[in-house]
Amino acid sequence: MSKQSESKQSESKAGRKESFTVVGTRPLRPDGEDKVTGRARFGADVTAPGMLIGRTLRSPHAHARIRAIDSAKAEALPGVKAVVTSADFGEVSDGMRDTLHNSMAHGKALYEGHVVAAVAASSAAVARQALALIEVDYEVLPHVTDVEKSMEAGAPLLHETLITVGEDPAASTPSNVAARHEFGHGDVEKGFAEADIIVERTFRTEATHQGYIEPHSCLANFSSDGYAELWGCTQGHYMIRDVCAELLDIDVSRLRVTASEIGGGFGGKTVVFLEPVALALSRKSGRPVKMTMSRDEVFKGSGPTASSCNWVKIGVTKDGRITAADALLKYQGGAFPGSPVEFGAMAAFACYGLEHVRAVGYDVVCNRPKQAAYRAPGAPMIVFAVESIIDELALKLAMDPIELRLKNAAKEGDKSSYGPRYGQIGLVPTLEAAKAHPHYAAPLGPNQGRGIAAGFWFNFGGMTSTNLYVGGDGTVTLAVGTPDIGGSRASLCQMTAEEFGIAYDKVRAVVADTSSLGFNDVTDGSRVTFSSGLAAIKSARQAIADMCRRAAQIWDIPVEAVTWENGYAKPSGANAGNFEPLSMAQIAETAANTGGPIGGHHEVNADGAGVSFGVHIADVEIDPETGRPTVTRYTVIQDAGKAVHPAYVEGQYQGGAAQGIGWALNEEYIYGDDGRLQNAGFLDYRIPVASDLPMIDTQIIEIPNEGHPYGVRGVGETPIVPPLATVANAVSHAIGVRMDQLPLSPPRILRAIDSRDVAEAAE
Repeated sequence: MSKQSESKQSESKAGRKESFTVVGTRPLRPDGEDKVTGRARFGADVTAPGMLIGRTLRSPHAHARIRAIDSAKAEALPGVKAVVTSADFGEVSDGMRDTLHNSMAHGKALYEGHVVAAVAASSAAVARQALALIEVDYEVLPHVTDVEKSMEAGAPLLHETLITVGEDPAASTPSNVAARHEFGHGDVEKGFAEADIIVERTFRTEATHQGYIEPHSCLANFSSDGYAELWGCTQGHYMIRDVCAELLDIDVSRLRVTASEIGGGFGGKTVVFLEPVALALSRKSGRPVKMTMSRDEVFKGSGPTASSCNWVKIGVTKDGRITAADALLKYQGGAFPGSPVEFGAMAAFACYGLEHVRAVGYDVVCNRPKQAAYRAPGAPMIVFAVESIIDELALKLAMDPIELRLKNAAKEGDKSSYGPRYGQIGLVPTLEAAKAHPHYAAPLGPNQGRGIAAGFWFNFGGMTSTNLYVGGDGTVTLAVGTPDIGGSRASLCQMTAEEFGIAYDKVRAVVADTSSLGFNDVTDGSRVTFSSGLAAIKSARQAIADMCRRAAQIWDIPVEAVTWENGYAKPSGANAGNFEPLSMAQIAETAANTGGPIGGHHEVNADGAGVSFGVHIADVEIDPETGRPTVTRYTVIQDAGKAVHPAYVEGQYQGGAAQGIGWALNEEYIYGDDGRLQNAGFLDYRIPVASDLPMIDTQIIEIPNEGHPYGVRGVGETPIVPPLATVANAVSHAIGVRMDQLPLSPPRILRAIDSRDVAEAAE
């Protein structure tokens, strides 16, 4: 029997492997010891001989025209080797202009913290002195930091040439609205006419930061021969290479980028900030240049997620059938177009199978730092609104909130609210698991409320390349191009070991640099375990087929008479008893005589990532005197397709929930009337710490994804989608007032309680 025939027998009719030995276990992560002992090299750990220190000069104004920059005094300071401004960058394509202008202000500073110049000096102290000597002549302009005010007629224009895309009829005058997006089907007006109960509200959320512990850092080394190297903490070093090559007008083959270990990203390190500036300084100085952001710079100059204002209207019949759903989303994406409002409009009603549905989103610019992805970008804000309305409708119907969701839940074959029809999905099993969970039936105490919400994310495959090599000792080295931000090296080693039929510790995964492997998309969209795993499996199968061919050559039998089982090539059929099985090590030892080194590779633009659904339950207790909310119990239930490493899947669930709880209760960007950020540090921008959180329970549901050989779905995005609504629903039940603005701070909760008391007294 050929290897291919044997493989078909070990898989399901749908082509999926159904029984596993290594996949589904919980081995130690391969990078764990390096990280706990300090051996791991993060962005700021990289050094080079003769290295200079780079620092940036940032605008103190929210909006200002740059009339002139005089750097002569800074350049004359001993120890200063280079100063760069926008004049040191050339013209770029339209698609890259915003990226360049965000990295270095051209003509105008568009937010407080916008880089206007940078220096490279022999020490950090000299660099700071040099910054103080750079003279910038600003013309301060009116600013706007609120999304709704930015959309008003007469609002200060950030870009005099920005014309709204997607309007009908087409827009012809400049505004701060970059684009309009619309999704849906059916006739919402007809649907609302069929409703017995309609609820509509407006909900607001503030911008929040990803809160990664490691700030942005990179080291650039531009050689005199025109070649350059860059090391840094990033979720996508191929993206860094391609973007920086264009911004500095060099061939991509002349720039080699290596991803360091990364101290958190969550989407915030999927964009370019310091890297082109460091390269420009290195090119100008002829020396390596290292740049690391301060925490203040991280908050003011790197991307948080968007703030939003969302109106939602949903109608239902008396028996709980949703007849229509409508939403208007307004997201600001900072000073440049590109807020995640399109994703938000797509995700708004994705949990429900609806006949009449519409979601319209507006991408708006404001005088704030350019937003970056934060896990499921755009989804948490609108799902907060939608799931709050669903909760309110359940109250009006006197219906269990899970029952209402089950009655309307999207199922296989349903047309999604954003267009495609769903394949095999796990929303209904996830809702049913939530209803059956002990948490859902547990009693509540005084001043406590329970909330529930569902959430969705698309997931993504993308361009992926892997390469593996079988060593002479039978071990496997797997090279991937996707930085590990959540334990993906362990998962990829597990899938590779599973395919070969060898132990997990016989496989080692390394993240290759951009010159060592084909292109890989950024580590985002919950794509890595799916797409890199798919490519690793295909690479392993290629190597296995090669080893079967070599075994046939050694035994002098047809390759069709060789099977692969548990790390061994075995003769089959009439030859079964004539030869001893050959291990991977034995085959590799003789590789020089059978064709040379043994390896496998696979390149793919992966489709079929499989959408993801999750349901969260939260209990919250409110201190009636202070308004302080405390989450006392939290449960995450989510479909993982197939949990390759269950401990890491649970960790993703818990991490998303923790970040979502912080977003719901504490976190927000606070701007003053002067357009300046008031809380640019972890002292004033308060992310949750351990004492703020309960133990977060998890339950993994496994509804296989038909697009992956092992049934894998991405899991990292969805856990941050339901928490905002889950916690808000719990608080709303605890105090008897519908909360429609985040964060749910004690003063805001106290005001709601007071308004409730006033209303009750007036009745």
